[in-house]
Amino acid sequence: MPVRFDKQLRALALAAAGLGALAAPAAASAQMFLTNPLYAKGPVEGSDPLVGLPIPGATPAEYRSHLLWNLRAGLNVSALQCQFSRYMRAVDNYNGILAHHGTELATAYSTLNNYFKRIAGNGPKGQKAFDDYTTSTYNNFSTLQAQYGFCQTATNIAKEALAQPKGGFIALAQNRMRELRSSLIPAYDRTAVYNPYLIAQPALPAPAIDPACYDSKGRLKKRCAAA
Repeated sequence: MPVRFDKQLRALALAAAGLGALAAPAAASAQMFLTNPLYAKGPVEGSDPLVGLPIPGATPAEYRSHLLWNLRAGLNVSALQCQFSRYMRAVDNYNGILAHHGTELATAYSTLNNYFKRIAGNGPKGQKAFDDYTTSTYNNFSTLQAQYGFCQTATNIAKEALAQPKGGFIALAQNRMRELRSSLIPAYDRTAVYNPYLIAQPALPAPAIDPACYDSKGRLKKRCAAA
């Protein structure tokens, strides 16, 4: 099960600061596929069931926080599952996202926390509902058979997140969540099938050389070679 960051996120909600850093990875690898998988893409709103667990009765602001929180959770899981590849920089990228988009994440945390207090009640019941929601959200991104595709997709999204201005994490979530969810489906390299007729080779005519150009042993005479 992924490491949970509830305590750090509570501190983030209060201080609007970055979360504690994860330990850096040690291994090395590179591109996962010779031919990148074709994942479903397209914008998605927070109310779409594809985003994550249902949050009935949510307001538009709560749905936006739900969408943002799910993307953060997916990148959190990738920071833990994708450390086999130093090329992906999964941990460094995730820590950078927490620092760069900390204010937006803090707002999403507070908004969702208030939603569960409103739905389940104040005190321990509301907090437990939020904790259960967060744990299930993490688990829904955990994958084994689709790990390569998920890690490669999450890496691309994380790099784009670092390039977004502060406050732009929600727009990234709207544009890339469908792709991140699709990457949880196992994908494999598309094998290239050899086709000898794909590149046609023109037939070359046999050289027209006068038989008189050859000597009695079948060797080409110098005068013909020069010509």
